[in-house]
Amino acid sequence: MNPDRRDVGRLERINPEELSPATGFSHAVTATVTGGRLVFLAGQTALDASGKVVGEDLPQQFERALTNLLTALAAAGGTPAQLARVTVYAVDVEAYRTHAPELGRIWRRLAGRDYPAMAVVGVVRLWDVEALVELDGIAMLP
Repeated sequence: MNPDRRDVGRLERINPEELSPATGFSHAVTATVTGGRLVFLAGQTALDASGKVVGEDLPQQFERALTNLLTALAAAGGTPAQLARVTVYAVDVEAYRTHAPELGRIWRRLAGRDYPAMAVVGVVRLWDVEALVELDGIAMLP
């Protein structure tokens, strides 16, 4: 073994039973590093536990996608305040802008007033054709 090589961390993959089965991805991955753990959260859409997209409109789908993201984070031992980064992928950025006040209320109700670094990215479509929005993120846990 090379004496200059140090163990800088380990990865753990987490797939909560409350979420749609993870096929080809993990819902959350934690990286244990000196001083804490990074949690990489897979993109979450408005899938229910059976893998069906639920929600008729953007706010309903956003609420379910955020709930799914926070479920994966909680399963990794984290809280919304520990989110460092969230990326939102929207199939209709103009609709996202129109609903922004309502989406902000949903965020504050579910995740609190501490916002992570965020970006909204317009996309042509998501994996599930019915999905209007997807959220992924990174959190830092002690």
